[in-house]
Amino acid sequence: MLKELGYNLGPILLAGDNQGSIFMSCNLVQEIHSKYIDICYYYMRDCINKGKVKVFFTEGNSNPADMFTKNLGHTKFSMLRKTLGLEFYSA
Repeated sequence: MLKELGYNLGPILLAGDNQGSIFMSCNLVQEIHSKYIDICYYYMRDCINKGKVKVFFTEGNSNPADMFTKNLGHTKFSMLRKTLGLEFYSA
């Protein structure tokens, strides 16, 4: 829809902290532990190959997704909040 409105969006950036999953999503390999993955889950690999999605590695201790999934201390929470561009305003 945004493309029809004239917004030229580049590939969607997807950060991950698991190098195994990044490797499997970018490479057509079949190992003993991955041979039972259903074909419908290969959609992400197709999107990466077509250039719609770009996957990159981020360190586990600086993963912004931790802010939404873990109970963090104030220091780490503030650091991750800044990486997402979120600001806290007091009224």
